[in-house]
Amino acid sequence: MQVLSPEAPPGLFSAKAAAFADEGTLASSGSRRALAGFFVSGLLIAFLGAILPAWQYHLSSEYGTVGFHFFGLIAGILASVWISPPLIEKKGIGWTLAFACAAAATALLYLAFVSPPFSPWWRVAGMALVGCSAGILHTAIFNAISPMYRHDPVATVNLGGMLFGLGCLTVALLVSGTFYVYSASAVLVWIAIIPALFGWMYVRTRFTAQPAAHAPSPHAVLAELRSPGAVLFSLVLFFQFGNEWAVAGWLPLFLSQRLGISPATSLGMLALYWLSLLVGRIVAQWLMPRVKHTRLLLTSVLGGVFGSIMLIATDNSSGATAGVLLLGCSFAPIYPLVVERIGHRFPSYHPGFYNGLFSFAIAGGMLAPCTLGFLASLWGIWVVMGLTLLGSVMVFLLLMLVWLEARFNTAAKLPTG
Repeated sequence: MQVLSPEAPPGLFSAKAAAFADEGTLASSGSRRALAGFFVSGLLIAFLGAILPAWQYHLSSEYGTVGFHFFGLIAGILASVWISPPLIEKKGIGWTLAFACAAAATALLYLAFVSPPFSPWWRVAGMALVGCSAGILHTAIFNAISPMYRHDPVATVNLGGMLFGLGCLTVALLVSGTFYVYSASAVLVWIAIIPALFGWMYVRTRFTAQPAAHAPSPHAVLAELRSPGAVLFSLVLFFQFGNEWAVAGWLPLFLSQRLGISPATSLGMLALYWLSLLVGRIVAQWLMPRVKHTRLLLTSVLGGVFGSIMLIATDNSSGATAGVLLLGCSFAPIYPLVVERIGHRFPSYHPGFYNGLFSFAIAGGMLAPCTLGFLASLWGIWVVMGLTLLGSVMVFLLLMLVWLEARFNTAAKLPTG
C-alpha cells in the first residue's frame, strides 16, 4: 500500500523521515500495547448486552429500564470527550491509559455491589462510569496509534476491530459460561480483573513522546462538513453502528422472550454473533486486496438485510443460529471499508484529532439499543429485529447515495468542451 503522497522535491526528505518514524512506532512495544487496549474497550462496550440476563431482565418486560441503562452508557461516553484531552495533555498517554483501565475496574466492582435486588438506578449510574472509562480509553488509544494509522490505515482499523471483537466475545463467553455457576456479582468481580491487569501493564510501559495530531484548518473542516459526501458517510456510520449494537444489546433478551431459549443458550448465541464478526474481520482483511470494494460493501449490506428478515421470521433455534451468523459475517467488513473511503475522500481525517468523532459514533450506535428499550415497551420485543432491518435498509440506500454523489463529483471535475 502506498503510504506517502507525491511531494515536491523540497518536501521529500521530511516525508521519508515521517515514514521511518512511523515504522519505528510500529515496532515499539508501547504502540502495540496501546492497540491491545481495544480488547478492554470491546469488553466494556459489550458488557451491558451480556450482563442483562444475569440481572434477570429476561424474566420481565421492563424494557424502558433497560433503555435507561444504555442511556447511562451513552452519557458516560459523551462526557469522556471533554474529560480525555486535558488528561492526555497534562499526564501523558501512558498515565491516561492506566487511569482509564483502573476507572473501568472500579466501575465494574461498583456494579457488582449494586446488582439486583438494588434499585436499577444505581446500575444506570454505574453504566455511566463504565462509558466514561471506555471513552477515555478510546481517546488515549487513538492518540497512541496515530502513526500506525498513517502507515497502514486499513490494517490498523482491521486489527483494532479484531481486538475489539475479541473483547466483546470474551465478555459474552464469561457470562454465558458462568451463568448457572456464579451470581451476577461474582461474575462482575471476575470481569473487573481484566481491565485491572491491563492498567498494571500500562503503568509499567514506557510510551514514546509523540507530537500532537495536526489539526486541519477550520476552513478545511467546514468545507468538508459542507460536503454532501461527508454527511452521507457520517450517516452510514451512524446507522451501521446502530445496527450492530441493537443486535449486541438485545439479542439475548430477544431470543429468550421471543423464542423461549434459555438465558445461557441465548448468551451463547451472542458469543456466536461476536465470533462471526471477529472471523469476518479476518476474512475481510484477506478479501479487501482481492475483491472490488464496492461489490464487497454492497454484498455485506444486503446480507445484513436478509439476516434481519431471517431472525424476524424464524420460530426455532436453528433459524436463529443461521440468522445470527449471517448478520455477524455481513456486518464485519462494513466499518473498515467505509473508514477507508473516508480516508481517501477527506485527507484531513486523522484518528488522533477525530477521536471524539469515534466516541460520538459509538454513542450514536448506543442510541439504537437505548431507543429500543422505549419502543419495545410500547410494541413488544419483536421491534429489536424490526429496527435492525430498517437500519440495514437505510445503510443500503445511503451507500447508493454515496455512490451517486461520487459519480456526480467526478463528472463535475471532468473538462468540458
